[in-house]
Amino acid sequence: MTPAHTILEQARQLQTDLVAWRRDIHMHPELSFEEVRTARLVADTLHAMGIEAQTGVGKTGVVARLGEGKPVIGIRADMDALPIQEANDVPYASQIPGKMHACGHDAHTAILLGVARILNEMPDRPAGEIRLLFQPSEETEDAEGKSGAVRMIEEGALEGIDAVIALHVASGIPSGKIRIGGGYVSASVDSFEAVIIGEGCHGAYPQYGIDPIYLLAQVINAVHGIRARRVNPVRPAVISIGSVHGGVADNVIPDRVAIKGTIRSYDDSTREQLWAELEKALGVARALGGDFQLRIVKGYPSMINDQGVSDLIQGAAVDILGPDALHIEEPGMGAEDFSYMTRLAPGAMFHLGAQLDSVNRPHHSPIFDLDESALPIGAAVLVESACRLLRQMA
Repeated sequence: MTPAHTILEQARQLQTDLVAWRRDIHMHPELSFEEVRTARLVADTLHAMGIEAQTGVGKTGVVARLGEGKPVIGIRADMDALPIQEANDVPYASQIPGKMHACGHDAHTAILLGVARILNEMPDRPAGEIRLLFQPSEETEDAEGKSGAVRMIEEGALEGIDAVIALHVASGIPSGKIRIGGGYVSASVDSFEAVIIGEGCHGAYPQYGIDPIYLLAQVINAVHGIRARRVNPVRPAVISIGSVHGGVADNVIPDRVAIKGTIRSYDDSTREQLWAELEKALGVARALGGDFQLRIVKGYPSMINDQGVSDLIQGAAVDILGPDALHIEEPGMGAEDFSYMTRLAPGAMFHLGAQLDSVNRPHHSPIFDLDESALPIGAAVLVESACRLLRQMA
């Protein structure tokens, strides 16, 4: 059995390749379900390692298998970029105007290629199958409301999976640190669009109309009261209004105002309660003589890290990096479509510290970047965790 520290040494020997793969992908970002070049790079790299790869899974995903039989352990990496203009002045900056890997998916893909190399060359790899899942479109959904994880699941990429693991780089966590916890770690995400309907009139004569802006002011109070007065205080929940549009002139009261927002929660019962309470809050407009229209777009479910898989990854991280490198993850209200996979099989995602410097480089920002020395650390933890799962579930 290859010792954990040896796996880290092997991963660090791949530093040059890991950086080259990451930078190639970073310079050629592709948006959700457009990852044609990225998928080709992945498949060609795997073929050069002697690994068969299936392309076109979930539209633009890639699936590869190492070994056969049971158990089957999946390792997932997302590949899509974001519609952001990069502001970093670096040699590997995006070459595609208006597109950028601003969330680290380029690193995830490179890391999983490194995992493939290490596992493929491991002489004592435990029996069973490692399934490499290079997933498209984590950031958004297609016209049918399906993300890359859903598309891959529908096409059988996770059929027979016994456990599934993944990582996400974190630009705000020091490089070399790992964060992971069990239970809920990210929220479900739903969006809503609503129209508050009144009757337009002259701004000097408001009594002749029904002012939708006034109606909205009452609705906003009701919406903000949902979390405070309608939801059990011990259950995490968020409703935020992020967009308000109405009117075109200073002396005209419009006939309608449009709003958009996001809904976040953990458990499914609270999620459904928030939908119902939002409709009640908008009903204030009707009580005051107006009307409303509401559309809720259901998004990703909350993500649950299986406690057993989480504990196993924690053990792998400690053996590789030492106890000081491990921190327990605090649950957050962000969202991840890896949640679809962890609801099919026991699974967990950990955050890989990759802070580059003292500059604040938040995810989804034009100056996002990461410390590439973290890439082999991520690969080593994934390899060791996958091997432990194979042995434990045999």
